[in-house]
Amino acid sequence: MRIGVFVCQCGTNIAATVDTEAVAEAAMSMRDVYHAESIQYSCSDPGQRQVIAAAHQHRLDRVVIAACSPRMHETTFQRAVIQAGINPFMLEMVNIREQCSWIHEDREVATTKAIDLVAAGVARVRGQVPLKRGRVPVVGEALVVGGGIAGIQAALDIADAGMPVTLVEREPTIGGNMARLDKTFPTLDCSSCILTPRMVELKHHENIRLMVSSEVTAVRGYIGNFEVDIRKKATCVDEEKCTGCRICEEKCPSRAPDEFNAGVGESKAISIAFPQAVPLVAALRKEHCRQFIKGKCGVCKKVCPADAVDYEQEDELHTEKFGAIIVATGYRLFDWEGAYPDYGGGLYPDVITSLQYERMLSASGPTGGHIVRPSDGREPRDIVFLSCVGSRAESVGRPFCCNVGCMYIAKQAIQTREHLPDSRCYVFYMDVRACGKGYEEVYRRAQVEAGAVYLRGRVGKIYPRGDKLVVMGTDTLIGDQVEIETDLVVLAVGFAAAEGAGELARRLNIAYDGYQFFTESHPKLRPVETTTGGIFLAGACQGPKDIPASVAQASAAAAKAIRLLSREDLETSPMVAEVNHMRCIGCFKCAEVCPYNAIEKQKLHDGRTVAVIIESLCQGCGLCNVACPPQVISLRGYTDNQLISEVVEVLR
Repeated sequence: MRIGVFVCQCGTNIAATVDTEAVAEAAMSMRDVYHAESIQYSCSDPGQRQVIAAAHQHRLDRVVIAACSPRMHETTFQRAVIQAGINPFMLEMVNIREQCSWIHEDREVATTKAIDLVAAGVARVRGQVPLKRGRVPVVGEALVVGGGIAGIQAALDIADAGMPVTLVEREPTIGGNMARLDKTFPTLDCSSCILTPRMVELKHHENIRLMVSSEVTAVRGYIGNFEVDIRKKATCVDEEKCTGCRICEEKCPSRAPDEFNAGVGESKAISIAFPQAVPLVAALRKEHCRQFIKGKCGVCKKVCPADAVDYEQEDELHTEKFGAIIVATGYRLFDWEGAYPDYGGGLYPDVITSLQYERMLSASGPTGGHIVRPSDGREPRDIVFLSCVGSRAESVGRPFCCNVGCMYIAKQAIQTREHLPDSRCYVFYMDVRACGKGYEEVYRRAQVEAGAVYLRGRVGKIYPRGDKLVVMGTDTLIGDQVEIETDLVVLAVGFAAAEGAGELARRLNIAYDGYQFFTESHPKLRPVETTTGGIFLAGACQGPKDIPASVAQASAAAAKAIRLLSREDLETSPMVAEVNHMRCIGCFKCAEVCPYNAIEKQKLHDGRTVAVIIESLCQGCGLCNVACPPQVISLRGYTDNQLISEVVEVLR
């Protein structure tokens, strides 16, 4: 056994706090270490050549790299040791950057700790045995979850590469939040004019299967081989028969909230969300339908000329296999009413959200493109916009920026002047963030052309006075209180994760933050990947972002998926669990905790039923090892003896 230790200086990232030469010198006194040296940049090409040369010169069969996190560069050094003729799993990476130099200021303390960490790494690699990767076939189809602009873009990119795609959308139509917008910044071009052609292209693409009114209910498997349960909800309308004539909607006597129009106006129990919907198929909401509430009505079924209404329709469960999954579930607006009682908390009809205002501006919206006060239907003259409602607000637990609020306020101020030439717009803001290409010009246009008055400060209270609303705030630039009587208040409400995002993350076994936005594997180097291989992120499900950023991320995620799906098979990690069948008692506590369903029961020739690891499913998480009462499950590469020896070295 001949171990080599290489301590990276990482420029001054490590060397500024850790004496790397002293660490290398201490390593030479450790058992089975035949070579140790300090390298300035071990991950660089010259640094790797040093490792390879030393391995040949000193006939090393195990290597310890003391540098940064293995998440950053483990594969880099595995390639290097392979070139040196060493099994890649005879490598141990010791993190003396994030876990040592970056968190200490005392050089002596940091150096001592680095020596201890290296000693633990040497102890672990001493017990390592050569491992070999397996290979599994790849299912050549992708699943895209979410039918907004990000999901549409990702699906089209993969389909255009010649690979089959299934897009699952829980609403009856694709388009997401972008379909609700009238115009988009910074070009102020029609949102539907951009989006609708992409929706139609997706619907008719030969490589895309569209499943609307559907949700992912369970995910099993691993990268390249996911097994997904998809529940298609009963809408009581046959998609193949419905022609989109909307006669059922016109004749339906049951009223329902208009969710697509953000609650502005009412809809019917059976309806098509908007004129450009794809697919152009009606959907029935049972919770608002007289037929299901009272047991009698049936008007829609009677008047449907295509005989498409089917009250007996039931949910369908589909189980499909996919090689890659792209999550593009988008966002919803922050629920501001409970968080902002001083703004009326939903009590004043003339205090509306930016999305409700957007639907008023749209020609296909409930008011036909006319801006009116919800309370009395009159055109407003004075309109106040409040920025950062539910974003950059520590007081309501939303410290992050929504990224788009400043720009859509400017856009809506410009549109307001176009719709109502005599109107006056006031904007209360914290500071303006207009960082994208052409964004600053839109902000200036809102001030110069639209005449919007920007007031730097927060609003403390909104209350009614006669038929007006009074907005009380502060203008910090003049250092005085401001009171404005207005006809309409528009709240620039921040983004929140899509409803049920956390639950979906648990089904997919991917990470999410405290706000239920999905977490990328690495914010710089792997921004569209998750910690679960084969699952990628696109759009605002990962965090607030505008349309260009969502589309760019969707194409990036699609590129990652295409690279994966283009392979016939994949290498699997050999670091999986294994069971000592001679001692297994068949309690199957391991199967209960396994998040990958990688453990099954098997009856042996002696009549005993024991646990068996499905190596292609196992991800080496180690939960079964911890849960096993007789402790007969071990993890290759991380055996109990290896871990104990590491702890012993640290505690010496």
